[in-house]
Amino acid sequence: MDFPQLEAFLEAASRGSFRRAADALYLSQPSVSARIQTLEDEVGVALFHRTARGVRLTEMGQVFLPFAQRSMETLRRGREVLESVRQASAGILNMATARVIGTYVLPETLQKFQRLYPETNLHIKVGGSSDVLQMVVDEEVQLGLARFMQHPDVDALHLYDEEAVLVVHPDHPFAKTGVAAMFAVAQEPLILYDPGDPGSSYFQFINRVCRDAGVTPKVEMNLDSVEAAKNMVQLGLGISFLPRSGVRRELESGTLTLIDVAEVPPVLLPTYVLLRRGQQHGPVVIAFLNLLQETYNVRIPIPAGNGR
Repeated sequence: MDFPQLEAFLEAASRGSFRRAADALYLSQPSVSARIQTLEDEVGVALFHRTARGVRLTEMGQVFLPFAQRSMETLRRGREVLESVRQASAGILNMATARVIGTYVLPETLQKFQRLYPETNLHIKVGGSSDVLQMVVDEEVQLGLARFMQHPDVDALHLYDEEAVLVVHPDHPFAKTGVAAMFAVAQEPLILYDPGDPGSSYFQFINRVCRDAGVTPKVEMNLDSVEAAKNMVQLGLGISFLPRSGVRRELESGTLTLIDVAEVPPVLLPTYVLLRRGQQHGPVVIAFLNLLQETYNVRIPIPAGNGR
């Protein structure tokens, strides 16, 4: 059983005629008949009733039809993927990413991408979410990964949510129980990161949590990176709300301790892929977006075309 046989079977089934199937496939009628006969011999049953007026599926042919359709779709998809790999392997991917995403999340995705497309050159710029947005708007990059940003010329497509968690030094009093009330949290020196992006979802999260609890945080330090904030917490200089991906190793090694904040629901920082609205994308970008879809189990509307 092969592609030409299934192709002939499906054309004949849809058109009710070997001759019309042959015309559609640019083959002779005897060639189509031979392919279908070979297929019937392989499956061991007649798939068509043959009459002077044409053909129609037998009961067994109707049973076989959906399996043939799925097989053909799988084969077509396989060909498309191979062609995408062939084209993307020789291309360049220009992208921008927010710092946290680029440091803790993106590397694993890029590792998969380079394994699939080893000849593709990756050009990656890192900045704040607002910087990433502007680079997409200005078409300096083909796509961006950032926390939620709105712009009339940009499509922001949701990928995943990142939980922001409270971490402390293992010897901190909160670590004894692993739980703290928001009122108690507000009394501790708080270390924040990414102060240059006050419109970010991180700052919105801090403000909302404190406002809902009716407290004012005691901000001790404003730092420009998660790594710097982690180091300060590990030295016992304060506590911090940080993205879970950024403290995964420290939590596993025990150099930081995770604290549940009582009566505060999990707070999620949304992450989006940013695309210039109306822009068509070439095979390299489409291949990367397809990988993001597979990795995060999401559907990304991809306007294909002869773009970059």
